Amino acid sequence: MTDAIVVEGVHKRYGRRRALDGLDLTVRGGTVHGVLGPNGAGKTTAVRILSTLLRYDGGRAEVAGFDVRSAAAEVRRRIGLLGQHAAVDEELGGRQNLEMFGRLYHLGARRAGVRADELLERFGLADTGRKAVKRYSGGMRRRLDLAASLITDPVVLFLDEPTTGLDPRGRAEVWRAVRSLAAGGTTVLLTTQYLEEADQLADRISVIDGGRVIAEGTADGLKATVGGDRVDVVVRDADRLGDAARVLGEGVTADADRRLLSAPAPDRMATLARTVRTLEEAGIEAEDIAVRRPTLDEVFLALTGSGDAGDATTDAAVAA
Repeated sequence: MTDAIVVEGVHKRYGRRRALDGLDLTVRGGTVHGVLGPNGAGKTTAVRILSTLLRYDGGRAEVAGFDVRSAAAEVRRRIGLLGQHAAVDEELGGRQNLEMFGRLYHLGARRAGVRADELLERFGLADTGRKAVKRYSGGMRRRLDLAASLITDPVVLFLDEPTTGLDPRGRAEVWRAVRSLAAGGTTVLLTTQYLEEADQLADRISVIDGGRVIAEGTADGLKATVGGDRVDVVVRDADRLGDAARVLGEGVTADADRRLLSAPAPDRMATLARTVRTLEEAGIEAEDIAVRRPTLDEVFLALTGSGDAGDATTDAAVAA
């Protein structure tokens, strides 16, 4: 499997601010690669550079085997882009929108109509093709956006926070569509502010901060960097939280507001059984107890010291 995206030492400045500071990134063909980072990390800047919408100051970037700077036209023929904001016309129907995109890409009237029908069927929108987009739900509208980005059957697809603002049902609809694309061999680069989204969709994840990659791996591999499994205990009586922490031993963390204790669980089920027995012997009642693996949220906090995975690149900065 070849590399669909290669980024080596890419730099980009907006005035005095460094948006990208030697970014290195490799994405294998036919995979979903997630990019996470705090506000201002450079996620959107990276996508705009790789999709030829923004010139970079130094380094090298290649998409689908073509240099982004010297062969931008060849790159554009092979990519699709779904940005953070809707690109479709709300007054037109779904089929009309897709036909319009097809004509803009010089598919011709007949081929544009055929491609529109194919994509409406693929994304479960065939029975809504003539309905005005303004009457679509959020999830339906985003699926139509995704369909529009695929009008030329791209080799590489860039998804820049594709589910921002959607409710859980709408996000699930888009997730199903992305999984279908990946199963068909499309390479997807996904930036997201939802850590669960990266966990659900990405084969590999890059965490960027300060315009460079600070960690990369599978979701499970990244979780392992912040420690092993944990056993979580919710104590029924908040006044016994301190007593419970003492009997559970070393490495215990406490969240008094939630009456929650968390302790290392190196041997999972044995630790769970031991914790239950220890609390019973101490006469401390647990309202809930469970063994869990670390979350991507914990990885993100540990690596970046930030609780916000959004990108602070503003329209004004992008235009600068």
